[in-house]
Amino acid sequence: MKKILITGGAGFIGSHVVRRFVKNYPDYHIVNLDKLTYAGNLANLKDVEQYPNYQFVKGDIVDADFIDNLFTQENFQDVIHLAAESHVDRSISHPIDFVMTNVVGTVNLLNAARKLWKQNYSNHRFYHVSTDEVYGTLGEDGLFTEETPYDPHSPYSASKASSDHFVRAYQDTYGMNAVISNCSNNYGSHHFPEKLIPLAINNIKNNKPVPVYGKGENIRDWLWVEDHARAIDVIFHNAASGTTYNVGGHNEWTNIDLIRTLCKIMDRKLSREQGTCEKLITFVTDRAGHDLRYAIDSTKLQRELDWTPSLQFEEGLEKTVDWYLSNEEWLNDVTSGNYQTYYEGQYDNR
Repeated sequence: MKKILITGGAGFIGSHVVRRFVKNYPDYHIVNLDKLTYAGNLANLKDVEQYPNYQFVKGDIVDADFIDNLFTQENFQDVIHLAAESHVDRSISHPIDFVMTNVVGTVNLLNAARKLWKQNYSNHRFYHVSTDEVYGTLGEDGLFTEETPYDPHSPYSASKASSDHFVRAYQDTYGMNAVISNCSNNYGSHHFPEKLIPLAINNIKNNKPVPVYGKGENIRDWLWVEDHARAIDVIFHNAASGTTYNVGGHNEWTNIDLIRTLCKIMDRKLSREQGTCEKLITFVTDRAGHDLRYAIDSTKLQRELDWTPSLQFEEGLEKTVDWYLSNEEWLNDVTSGNYQTYYEGQYDNR
């Protein structure tokens, strides 16, 4: 069996990637490595945890000795690297955590892969999943392409930019078979409710204020998470070594327009009078270094690998709201932190 390591597989995007690979490729043995921090939740993968080609390992990519031993023991043929600290607000408060996980952790994985695969790099693939935030900010016009110069503005985006550079350096220096993708904002099921859309859904459901930075004028390109998982699948299997692909949803929305659209959906789903949820919108002091606009040009991915997003944003938003309202137990467990207490008991001695 081809053994593939997927890091961060208990998180939001990672769990969708793990599920897709486990279900679609029974000849692959998928090893999900996750530290199970606040954003990692094995409940995200209950539907595949009994599959014979799925294995979970708890561990920290910052621990170089652990990573080296794991690669030696499991003899991974390929790596899909998604594990990352990803919340910009947290990076402003605790930047060193982002340096350790996103930069040092990535280098530890690269070093372990280099040692294991040095006899024949071409037979193995290191796929690094990154973000559009490494490009900085856009004005009213233009799109990020694969040739856009890096210009990160937050500790989070700086740490991801650094990890991208290390992956390319290992490709150039050692000849590793590496690929990178940079994606726009993801949305969908199993998203930890610190991010805009799940936070707003949860707060609206509980009649709590919905915070919006500044005047809500910041613009983001939104990508359905299952479309992203499908793009990762396509890139992993078909991209040429050393290539980079941008993955975007072609759905640009200002934050305030997004939240107002979400409020209308929530009014309807919760049988509230139209306009009720919008009254919960609360404008708060803008984030430091808040980029104005992100927008991805995914023409290269569409042209070369025949990938296109499957959903328009309004349809995806409806599906997202339906999932959260139908999975209150998951949402309550995550927001209360109860799931972390369970993991501490399960995995502390492993």
